[in-house]
Amino acid sequence: MRLFTAGPVACFPEVLEAMASQMFSHRSREYQELHMETVDLLMDFLETSQTVLLFPSSGTGFMESSIRCGVSPKGKVLVTIIGSFGKRYAEVVETNGRTSLRLEFELGSPVDPESLKEALDEHQDVEAVTITYNETSTGVLNPLPELAKIVKKYDKLLFVDAVSAMGAADIKVDAWGIDMVFSSSQKAFGVPPGLAFAAVSDRLLEVSDKMPDKGWYFDLNLYKKFQDEKKSTPSTPPIPQIMGLNVVLKKIREMGKYNWLKMYSDRAEKIRSGVERLGLSILARKGFESPTITVVFAPEGCSGLDIYNRMREKGFELAKGYGKLRDATFRIGHMGHITEEDINDMFNALEEVIKELKRPG
Repeated sequence: MRLFTAGPVACFPEVLEAMASQMFSHRSREYQELHMETVDLLMDFLETSQTVLLFPSSGTGFMESSIRCGVSPKGKVLVTIIGSFGKRYAEVVETNGRTSLRLEFELGSPVDPESLKEALDEHQDVEAVTITYNETSTGVLNPLPELAKIVKKYDKLLFVDAVSAMGAADIKVDAWGIDMVFSSSQKAFGVPPGLAFAAVSDRLLEVSDKMPDKGWYFDLNLYKKFQDEKKSTPSTPPIPQIMGLNVVLKKIREMGKYNWLKMYSDRAEKIRSGVERLGLSILARKGFESPTITVVFAPEGCSGLDIYNRMREKGFELAKGYGKLRDATFRIGHMGHITEEDINDMFNALEEVIKELKRPG
């Protein structure tokens, strides 16, 4: 099965080779060297001189950590929503005893900067703002640099869900004033799931240090302390995934960050062009298309689920439509190890599937 999913994605061959190594203790010198080298590589990639941490979790672990460590009990968070994963952030805020103020936009659209300003003018007591950089359910990439600038002008903490963006879209943590931006291994870096990582600002660590009742497992200061003193994590980390990420980050360094990002933008353009050639349309507003996933409207008379199932029969795992768009759309992920041949073969199969579904009888 060739994967064009929303994640987990097909792993890069170098990753699989690295992960086949025998294990060693996470308290050993070998692990300490691996851990710190991986952290340093991430710091370079994310353009930060502050802190990068590794969590043995999915990216949602950092989502929860940002709220428990960065927002006071019953404090308010402005949650920007352009799809299902923005709504998840609001649920995390609410289930952790904080108040979410939801700023929601039409599916397919990004966060509107003027609306963000108006919301911050109206709700000056919010402690933090959350932004989904790339919304996997709609295939929309938010204009993060512009939005971050607004949040910083109002002097609020900025938390960025970059699970499906990091590794494919540019991130400049220090220059953009981001307090936490997090991702996980199974998306654009092409590593199996199980590892999350985030850049964390000095300001957020100061806030977190004084936060009551923040728990243990996702305590940012605990991870920072272990990293500073023991070059490790408080609990057992997913060593194979860290080995795989380390290999990818070295590959990116060799290619050059912006050559790597161009690989993703070129691939996304090829996918969108292929969709257009089939006479199909995409959900994302023009100019805000995702570099990692494309949400496609099923043609009239077909359901997105039918297309997904038929493509599986032909050996291609796409992604089902998500949330309210489940029946009307299907998604084509373009993360991880995908070749030009894979893309061409996938579109040939997709053309066949659409013709089969449209055929009378």
